[in-house]
Amino acid sequence: MSKRPRDAAVAAARKSAPTYTALGAKGLLKKYYLNGDAGGGGVYLWESEAAARAWYTAEWEARMAEAFGAKPTVTYYDNHVVVDNEAGKVRVEGES
Repeated sequence: MSKRPRDAAVAAARKSAPTYTALGAKGLLKKYYLNGDAGGGGVYLWESEAAARAWYTAEWEARMAEAFGAKPTVTYYDNHVVVDNEAGKVRVEGES
């Protein structure tokens, strides 16, 4: 597998972006589109694991497998601390 050309990766992301914009109301905070030699994917920042699990259902998995010809892999991580250099803050879960 090889990395998609930048223009193709951007076009695909623009096409799917409205789906993820709409998920803001369901707890999706950010999605980072990935494009690399091993394939494509995303890093998603959700307000909670429950919100993420509500999206990544068996039906979602089937749609992704149909669309991309491979079963997707979802890995959950806790995110207790974020360094946000754009905002000039270090955010710690549970602290204001």
